[in-house]
Amino acid sequence: MEELIREWGYIILFLYSFGGGFLALAVAGVLSYAGDLNIFISILVAGSSNFLGDQFLFLLARNNKSYAKDMMKKYGRKVALAHLMMRRYGSYVIVVQKYIYGIKTLIPLAMGLTKYDAKKFMLFNILATILWSVVVGYASYFMGNIILSHAEEYKYYGVGVVFLIILAVSIYLKRI
Repeated sequence: MEELIREWGYIILFLYSFGGGFLALAVAGVLSYAGDLNIFISILVAGSSNFLGDQFLFLLARNNKSYAKDMMKKYGRKVALAHLMMRRYGSYVIVVQKYIYGIKTLIPLAMGLTKYDAKKFMLFNILATILWSVVVGYASYFMGNIILSHAEEYKYYGVGVVFLIILAVSIYLKRI
């Protein structure tokens, strides 16, 4: 398994981070602490891929509005939330969206459908991606000590905590 992680870990991290990557970067941080990956490379790979993914979604919506609108139809409530966040927070929603599961891919699409300046989006996306990748990468790297030292002891609690977090986020997003 360790050899598989060392050979394919960065490729998997790149592919997963193109559409989001929060969980993959957190796992890569822990694996970096364990010595299977390098934290600097993991942050660089996840950040680059995440930046490219958001730029792709923004430009997809900008250049193919009908396709983007069709794609977003089934996410009506989340799209409405994305528009409310854009009105309320302006450009800072680009930074915030990297941490919110469920609307991370919708914000670049929604902004691409508007007349939002592409260069301004790119600058905020660069800053947001650097902040996101460094914070998540290093936080998970430093949490690797706690996670790995208690992994066998508390593995069932960890599954329960992850389940509760996913449940809480989904309930919260449905209520909004």
